[in-house]
Amino acid sequence: MPYTITEKCNGCAACARICPSGAISGEKKKRHAINGYLCIECGACGRVCPQSALLDAGGSGCEMLKRSEWLKPELVMEACMACSICVDACPVGCLALSDVPRDKGVDAYPYLKDAKACIGCGFCSQECPADALIMQKPVKKEKAVAAG
Repeated sequence: MPYTITEKCNGCAACARICPSGAISGEKKKRHAINGYLCIECGACGRVCPQSALLDAGGSGCEMLKRSEWLKPELVMEACMACSICVDACPVGCLALSDVPRDKGVDAYPYLKDAKACIGCGFCSQECPADALIMQKPVKKEKAVAAG
């Protein structure tokens, strides 16, 4: 069941801009709609909506999250089989296979090549047959303090 947009929608189009499948459309400043045939249920629309105007597939309301709090895939190198299923499962193409060999004799392994493009859907983790990708909140890098 696809996500739905409620009457809270003010037509800001944030959801339409983030949707990787082009399932959301509408006129500016008017309630948008989701094409159920195109919706892949990634949840990105709900994470960017400032009006909390989206319901997930189960009918629960979605809350806006800062992008810095979106879950990102972390690789468990020891478990990875380098099958590239995760790369294929990513709807925005933010994963890639590295060409740096590792000591297990595997020629490539997945890595997050474009963290800003990642929508935190978790499809890569869900599809991984080896449970080698875990969705985690990114660790904040501490700002360097200038010596004075």
